[in-house]
Amino acid sequence: MTARVLIIAGSDSGGGAGIQADIKTVTMLGGHAMTAVTAITAQNTLGVQAVYPVPTDMVLAQIDSVVSDIGVDAVKIGMIGSADTANAVADYLTSLFSREGGSPDWTPAFAGEQGRAGHHHSARIPIIFDPVMIATSGSVLADSDTIAAFTRLMRIATLVTPNLPELAALGGEFAIRALGPAVLVKGGHAEGPHITDRLVTDASETRWTNPRIETRHAHGTGCTLASGIATGLAQGLPLDAAIERAITFVRAALANAPGLGAGHGPMGHALGNSPFDQLKDL
Repeated sequence: MTARVLIIAGSDSGGGAGIQADIKTVTMLGGHAMTAVTAITAQNTLGVQAVYPVPTDMVLAQIDSVVSDIGVDAVKIGMIGSADTANAVADYLTSLFSREGGSPDWTPAFAGEQGRAGHHHSARIPIIFDPVMIATSGSVLADSDTIAAFTRLMRIATLVTPNLPELAALGGEFAIRALGPAVLVKGGHAEGPHITDRLVTDASETRWTNPRIETRHAHGTGCTLASGIATGLAQGLPLDAAIERAITFVRAALANAPGLGAGHGPMGHALGNSPFDQLKDL
């Protein structure tokens, strides 16, 4: 059964980040992407020109529509839109856990006989929370009230994936860990020719160090990474393996960026491939 990934995030009209990057990532990694759009942005490679938060009731309606019919194996939360929406999403997902038994462990639906349309598996669904605050262009995407509400989302998350500025805004690694989730500290904002990403859990710390890919076409790296991890968990990969595969995919997408726009351009999620390359031999 195809892994089902629910993405709760904002729309990027330029196609580089947000829901658009999430859908492409989940699809490329073999999952089925479903969405609850939290905000609509007018955005291109030069910046964010306008933001329109989707009303909270409509965000919840999207989530409930998907959960009640198709089912969910993992959730990725990105740009949340408002404090009201952050709190409402936390309430809904907490309620969902209560209906499913609230176990801290989880098994992807396709690994057993449960999880078909309208039926949730009995173990907890993994949640990846990417605490989006500022776009690559520097535009602010979360106000102080929304950032304060992130605490409730972090309490129910399996993994939180802050970059270094986001980590500082959230009070640091220990503050996040005190709320319960594992933390993947992304090192892309640090100086130097290499990037080190650190996974911190109760049991251990794991590091991935890779050469920096020098490019201005890196819009959506955080969204892509978080969605890639969510897809891996939905498919039954252990957390460290899901992260490693997602990092590899981000690097491949950076290397295949199409070079669009005058600013921070999108990555190449299709990795330079065309479906017709596969179809020509059929």
